[in-house]
Amino acid sequence: MEGIDKKSPIDSVHVVEEKGSVQPEQDLYNAGIDTSGIDEAKLIRRVDLRLIPWFSLLYLLSFLDRTSIGNAKLYNLEKDLKISDTQYLLSLTVFFISYAIFEVPSNIFLKRLRPSVWFAFLMVMWGLIMTLQGVAHNFGGLVGLRWMLGTFEAGLYPGMAYYLSCWYKRTELGIRTALFTSATTLSGAFGGLLAAAISNMEGIGGRPAWAWIFILEGSATILVGIATYWVVQDFPDVEAKFLTETERTFVIRRLQGDDQYSAAGEKISMRNIWSSFRDWKTWFAMVQLMGCDMPLYAFSLFTPSIINQLGFRATAANLLTVPIYFFAAIVTCCVALYADKYGRRGYCNIVMLSIGGIGYIILIISRNAALSYFAVYVATCGIFPVIPNTVTWIANNFEGTYKRGVTLALAISMGNLNGAVSSNVYRARDQPWYRLGHGLVLMYICIGIIANSIFLYLLKKENARRDRGERDEVIGSEELEDNGNGRYATVEDAKREKGDNWSGYRYIL
Repeated sequence: MEGIDKKSPIDSVHVVEEKGSVQPEQDLYNAGIDTSGIDEAKLIRRVDLRLIPWFSLLYLLSFLDRTSIGNAKLYNLEKDLKISDTQYLLSLTVFFISYAIFEVPSNIFLKRLRPSVWFAFLMVMWGLIMTLQGVAHNFGGLVGLRWMLGTFEAGLYPGMAYYLSCWYKRTELGIRTALFTSATTLSGAFGGLLAAAISNMEGIGGRPAWAWIFILEGSATILVGIATYWVVQDFPDVEAKFLTETERTFVIRRLQGDDQYSAAGEKISMRNIWSSFRDWKTWFAMVQLMGCDMPLYAFSLFTPSIINQLGFRATAANLLTVPIYFFAAIVTCCVALYADKYGRRGYCNIVMLSIGGIGYIILIISRNAALSYFAVYVATCGIFPVIPNTVTWIANNFEGTYKRGVTLALAISMGNLNGAVSSNVYRARDQPWYRLGHGLVLMYICIGIIANSIFLYLLKKENARRDRGERDEVIGSEELEDNGNGRYATVEDAKREKGDNWSGYRYIL
């Protein structure tokens, strides 16, 4: 697989040992446990069944709850709350600000606390906030509730991405991330169908149709959040009740064999957290997700309105979004499978973003409803597959549980912060063709293409340096002269101290 070194990691370091003092390549986790009888494929299928379906449901509800305001808008939300288009856009914007602020703290809490407790708490709280949106009666109430919704939803996606990276090898993570992230596409399809159905409740209990969208979807989130406490498993290095001790040991050992040396556990320290901020890759990761998250939210929040302005009624507009999202889900999973198999995550991002850019170029120049509807399908190729592939690429190239968790949260928070931009680019006065909005989304896609290209080039360059031995550490006696890359008693010490900066670590391209 491209981007992964095939030679033994110990061959990639300068090892000097005294006779009779050869060190093991790595310490064996739970050395007293024999895992030879474990059927790996069967075990991973069990892990998949316990993790992926439920996380897909959680993320479906998360994305449904944050974007359903786009569906509600079609059923007189602005008129009933007596708010202007500018005020509506501001209510969308504040969600992304609080969402971005609380992602990093949430991932640190997730590692310190039990995932079952933290995820359940977050879901119950944002479900309650979602429900209360249905009784909002003015602009101030809506804005305050949207801020709180972002605060509690902030921890779910970066938390799940980080959590899964603690269970799967780097070549397995892409399709798993894509499967639960595809709930984004399914939420778009399901949200349109659900909004169309709920619109029939207009006037029941004295509440308008848009209010029932919030109330019913929020209530469902609360119920699922309560169930999450019993369904979600904790980290494999702490306690995963559905696994035996032997199976848990096997899961951790296979991760350590995949250059995830911290899989057996890592103590929290500011050094581990700050290492994320000091790593140049973190800042590129933030720009990469900026280039695809803004288009994602712009697409999800305004696709119903765009289709509506092309001549379709509110319910028809919502229903016409359904096949678009199903198409996006299929493309997302196909790209993830390819990237997992061949390891070319950066190349996939560049190709798919380019296709998405073509879709937005068509949207900008089109003055035909049918052509614009077709272009929306093309545009999805540069949005939905790129999100999970980028998140997986980031997780693949950071070693250290806290460093990886903080980096994922930082990158995702930057991406979501740009969702605030997406909330303001599709203005009512630009309808029906929304050239300004489409043009700004195209600009972000171009930023994504540039960032991915530079990141890919730099990773290839760094792997080449390590192949040439320029990053080799000195392993052995303290009497040996430090070559500038560090001197360590054992290879295991070098791995533990340097993480993905260790000379034997190879970045996935």
